[in-house]
Amino acid sequence: MTVNEATSERAIILAPLGRDSQIALMLLNEAGFGGVVSTDLPGLCLEVEQGAGLLLMSSEALLRSDLEPLLSLIEQQPAWSDLPIVLLTHHGGPEHNPASRFGPLLGNVTFLERPFHPETLISLVAAALRGRRRQYEARDRLVDLSMSELRLQNTLETLEQQVEERTAQLRHNEEALRQSQKMEAVGQLTGGIAHDFNNMLTGIIGSLELLRRRLARGRTEDLDSLIDLGVTSANRAASLTHRLLAFSRRQSLDSKPVEMNNLVVSMGELLQRSINESIHLDMQLSDQLWVAEADPNQLESALLNLVINARDAMPDGGKLLVQTSNRHLDADFTKPYGNLAPGDYVVLSVTDNGCGMPQSTINRAFDPFFTTKPIGQGTGLGLSMIYGFSKQSGGHVAIQSEVGAGTTVNLYLPRFGGDLPQDNPVNIEHAPYAKNGETVLIVEDDPAVRLLVSNVLGDLGYAFVEASDADSAMPILDSAQRIDLLISDVGLPGMNGRQLAEIGRQLRPDLRVLFITGYAEHAAVRGGFLDPGMQMITKPFTFDLLTAKVQEMIRV
Repeated sequence: MTVNEATSERAIILAPLGRDSQIALMLLNEAGFGGVVSTDLPGLCLEVEQGAGLLLMSSEALLRSDLEPLLSLIEQQPAWSDLPIVLLTHHGGPEHNPASRFGPLLGNVTFLERPFHPETLISLVAAALRGRRRQYEARDRLVDLSMSELRLQNTLETLEQQVEERTAQLRHNEEALRQSQKMEAVGQLTGGIAHDFNNMLTGIIGSLELLRRRLARGRTEDLDSLIDLGVTSANRAASLTHRLLAFSRRQSLDSKPVEMNNLVVSMGELLQRSINESIHLDMQLSDQLWVAEADPNQLESALLNLVINARDAMPDGGKLLVQTSNRHLDADFTKPYGNLAPGDYVVLSVTDNGCGMPQSTINRAFDPFFTTKPIGQGTGLGLSMIYGFSKQSGGHVAIQSEVGAGTTVNLYLPRFGGDLPQDNPVNIEHAPYAKNGETVLIVEDDPAVRLLVSNVLGDLGYAFVEASDADSAMPILDSAQRIDLLISDVGLPGMNGRQLAEIGRQLRPDLRVLFITGYAEHAAVRGGFLDPGMQMITKPFTFDLLTAKVQEMIRV
């Protein structure tokens, strides 16, 4: 038996009168129980703090002492402990045993009247110690549970820390992968741009250099071919820029109601010329087709690109189907796509029965400059332009394909929800030259563009006033200077062209405004940007388009 076990199961005896303490201790020892005799209540309390199996006290010990320390010890016992107490009383009722009133305060107390038989005392002590041992067992289980809980808590904290570290590592790896993919995409994009632009710049610079050399030598024959070469290369560069802006959803869209069936039919001859004789073109156009809302020019370009892609997927011939249909997209369909709202859409579908695409190709089909065509047969910007056009229009584009079975591309465009505009054709006689001293205010921060625009207008007989920014244009607008038309770049330094037009309209309510822009985020969708009496053309523009717009706006 260990010291702790001997201490925890001993009987602490307090019977200060006569030989009761010694007799009780002797009886306990003969029965195999340990014990210790205390001479007073404070001594008993000290012994209890060292450990006790039970207390054996006489009633007179309680009557002659301050019970507060003992009652405090009993009150402060841990939850598992209920210290047994055997209280020796006198024979008779409560009047002979005034200490019996302390029973409720002492808690687990058993009364033993004197004189008692030794076997009765031993039986009570044995029962009390059996109960005490069960308390110790309960304590040990509580300790085990507490330790298990502590171990579990430590395990959970360790697991939580490991999960956090693993999550952080996964986030880091994911970010690194995303950055790597982004850099790969940027590398592919910049590489494609550099390749195509260098080719185009070579055509532009080379044709200009040859023009310079021939003019220096007085050779004026066959200059038109060099000019055509430079213009063709420049137009290709402009087309590339427009496609990049379309992919990034930053092109200037002129959205309006579109009768898609009429648009498809009007392009029938062009589409037929774009495919070879071994491909059969079929059109299945819905009779009850809704009116779509989109930029018709961009929609025509998208349809032509899809047809050409379908043609290239069928080098040995096949069937090409162009369909239109109505489709309501619910929230389950639109939820995975950020800017796609549930509602009604008009669908343009182009289907071929050509070679089809594996999933790995479909996943990259909308990436700019990604192409499976041989070098020189595709820029890889067709589908990326359609993707950007659909998203910027509030629509969606999806590819369904199976290797060896063909491909379907579905272009979803929002249904037009307003009143259809009435066709009121206006016959405008565009005179080749200005009349009556018409004056144009040109606001453009690029000196080369400003010079070219002023020269073109000057050749047509228009008077013009130039300004390099909005700040220098405002005093002109706020003067008596005649101004029939304001031509302004949108992306001016400082105050932009749209803000300048607002101020100009306040000073001159009838002021007409023609915006020219190479790229302007706020002009990406013309609806909501242009007020009545305002129009927009996109750089680079032809001088024929510029003069036609100027004459149209001034003469209206």
